[in-house]
Amino acid sequence: MTLLDKDGVRLTAEGAVATVTLANPAKLNAQTPAMWRALEEAGRVLPGDIRVVVLRGEGTSFSAGLDRRMFEPEGIEGEHSFTDLARASDEKLDEAIATYQEAFTWWRRPDLITVAAVQGHAIGAGFQLALSCDLRVCADDAQFAMRETSLGLVPDLTGTHRLVELVGYARALEICATGRAVRAEEAERTGLANLVVPAGELDAACADLAAALIAAPRDAVVETKALLAGATSRPYEEQRAAERAAQARRLRDLAGLGD
Repeated sequence: MTLLDKDGVRLTAEGAVATVTLANPAKLNAQTPAMWRALEEAGRVLPGDIRVVVLRGEGTSFSAGLDRRMFEPEGIEGEHSFTDLARASDEKLDEAIATYQEAFTWWRRPDLITVAAVQGHAIGAGFQLALSCDLRVCADDAQFAMRETSLGLVPDLTGTHRLVELVGYARALEICATGRAVRAEEAERTGLANLVVPAGELDAACADLAAALIAAPRDAVVETKALLAGATSRPYEEQRAAERAAQARRLRDLAGLGD
């Protein structure tokens, strides 16, 4: 079932699994503000029974990053160019970037597990979109690179927090400051990728993972995700208490005594 198909974004659903496809392969799924608005809309129109969302890119690359027309003075018709943004007030500039970030935030919703299926290039905004997901399954030809610094910019689409979480501060700094490519083998070794498979097996591997993720009861998975997501920010004793509270809710629910 197709729920959305606009501006290079297609959302389909089958059972408890939805697929968001970046659907502009002729431009290597380069991202534009219109695509970001469509991605944000995809998150809003997801049916309530969806448990897993797979994010993929059509063609040879996941996403080659920003559409380079945004760097040109004339920009993209109907959109603000970077020159326009630079001339805006502090408030307007901050508001514009915050709006762009919305396309990258809903992937962390507590009621979903999101999986990025990455093949070919995941550059800049493409890298950050993959980082927005909970899990990453990569083809063996995948290459990640954070090229913003090389262009005189910074990664501002929510990628810095997750990158440091996954690979640590020192490696994240080196990856961002140099703009170098992180290939699939290194991505798996450093925790950036959960799994690397041959390119021809990427879709099947994601389908198998999605099936495994929906096998357990939904509420148990949601509670477990919340525990793990908060584990590093809570002191040990607070985490113990959070575990007890979550288990109490699960036991009462299983006994038919929940709210």
